[in-house]
Amino acid sequence: MRLVLLGPPGSGKGTQATRLKTELSVPHISTGDMLRAAVAAGTPTGLKAKAVMDAGKLVSDDILLAMLEERLSQDDVKNGFILDGYPRNLAQADAMDHLLAKIGQPLDAVVKLEVPNEAIIARCEIRFAAEHRKDDDPVVVRDRLKVYAEQTAPVADFFARRGKLQVVDGVGELDEVTARVKRALAAESAAANG
Repeated sequence: MRLVLLGPPGSGKGTQATRLKTELSVPHISTGDMLRAAVAAGTPTGLKAKAVMDAGKLVSDDILLAMLEERLSQDDVKNGFILDGYPRNLAQADAMDHLLAKIGQPLDAVVKLEVPNEAIIARCEIRFAAEHRKDDDPVVVRDRLKVYAEQTAPVADFFARRGKLQVVDGVGELDEVTARVKRALAAESAAANG
């Protein structure tokens, strides 16, 4: 299964990917986690990304695509992957499409988690209080939601035109949301095989 999870920051993409990776027997690839690891390690890419992330902005497409291509060349993704946090704009979606075609790993499905902004801000406030991640600061989250609406929301249409998009309500108990995602993946699989 090659899956992309879309949704605004704080919508639960990472949580759902973590829950699905064992069941699907594929790795969860989070660009946010890859970037935070690079920042923590103090790599040149990480240092460049840190200033951008601390300001609540998005890291450049070139850096993310290079990181993704390197990650997708590893052995553990031969049976698929769950991408979380990428693509974030139409240029990334197009570049990813070309990359996946080049490596012979076309997407099976794209699931978009829909969560109202007020619920996202409340979730991030709780996470910020517990983990103190700068990108969960309510002021930063509001800016990130604005950027999402302008740049990332159109990516859903990109995948809908390719017949890959399933939209799932991301509000509710974790088990309920996971069950909705699984139903969406089953529907996508049935449509692809039907």
